[in-house]
Amino acid sequence: MKKIIINGANGYVASNFINSLLNTNYQVIALVRGSKKLSANERMFKVLSEINDAEYVRTCQLKVYAYSLTEENFSMAEEDLQDIFSGEFDYYHFAASLKYDRKSKNEIFGTNIDGIKNSLDVYARYANSKSRLFFISTAYSCGRMSGLFEEKFYDNDNISAFRNYYEQSKRYAENVVKNYIEEHQINAHIIRLSQVVGDSKTGITKTDYGIFDFAKRMFSLAHRYPNQTVRLKVDPEATQNLIPIDIVVHNLMRTVATEKVPTIMNFTAKKSVKNQHIIRAVTQLMPIKIVPVENLKKDDMSPLERLVSVGMSFTGNYININLHFDTKNTDSLPRINGYQNLNNEHQGISEEQSTYKMLEYFIGTLPVPKGSKTISKDGATV
Repeated sequence: MKKIIINGANGYVASNFINSLLNTNYQVIALVRGSKKLSANERMFKVLSEINDAEYVRTCQLKVYAYSLTEENFSMAEEDLQDIFSGEFDYYHFAASLKYDRKSKNEIFGTNIDGIKNSLDVYARYANSKSRLFFISTAYSCGRMSGLFEEKFYDNDNISAFRNYYEQSKRYAENVVKNYIEEHQINAHIIRLSQVVGDSKTGITKTDYGIFDFAKRMFSLAHRYPNQTVRLKVDPEATQNLIPIDIVVHNLMRTVATEKVPTIMNFTAKKSVKNQHIIRAVTQLMPIKIVPVENLKKDDMSPLERLVSVGMSFTGNYININLHFDTKNTDSLPRINGYQNLNNEHQGISEEQSTYKMLEYFIGTLPVPKGSKTISKDGATV
């Protein structure tokens, strides 16, 4: 069985992918950046333990190495690199900066563009003809374009074509891979993810990104100012493309199991969720009434509404959009035994009940902020 190498291995999607690989008895090499408090090993095993609710984790097929994404040779010894990148392997590049603001532009571009350049250099030095590289990008590299975002390369563009520097950096990084394919004839692929959420069957959600960041902010607000009505500048008919983590992992496992895969694949939900469904679920789960108002002006906002607006500087870029993604290439991947019905039953989140289940789980894990007012079961302030 071939070896699977994954960088950024302790991230949400990567760690769930690794968990599935280990349970399928693949040999996995995890490249992890250590922190001030935890070593690379400790970070990797910690996240695997959390995924499995502290139950037994199969790690006999797992090796963890500390690395530095943008440093030459990942700041690793030559013998380690030769050991890691020997034989037939698939290399999944997950490492990324999720920052988006102007002041972080250099860090974003350094991690997301220089990082993939460095990965490609290392990969090309050791890869054999059967090895493959998969760059994990974002479906939001589409930027502000309208129409169908196809599974193909798009030209680089200036920042005005994107909502933030994160999106732009990922478009540029995709074209770094494209140029490397053309110039070095390497076997490389692009996987674009939309907003990855919780498990479609259980509702278990262990990410605080996207709609869950929004829910966390509303939870804090609701407990500091309970039973308030807050208007948000949101188009209730606009949508969020939410793809469950189990669907993403299933699709990643399909790429591992399939010898010839398309160059670019959009891992996105078949159906998107309307903002009004998400807002209704949040309102039902905490003592706050949220009212979406598409054309709400800043001058008409209450002080509390302005506070919320400032805190939504990133989320706000995605609350008035309706994006459409081509998935023909992804759909062409063969099914895996045991997963044949997964896409038909759980592809994307199009119903209020699915979104509600994930939000309910996530909100149930949040600690009540200090200084919050006590809320009774009927929603009254005590």
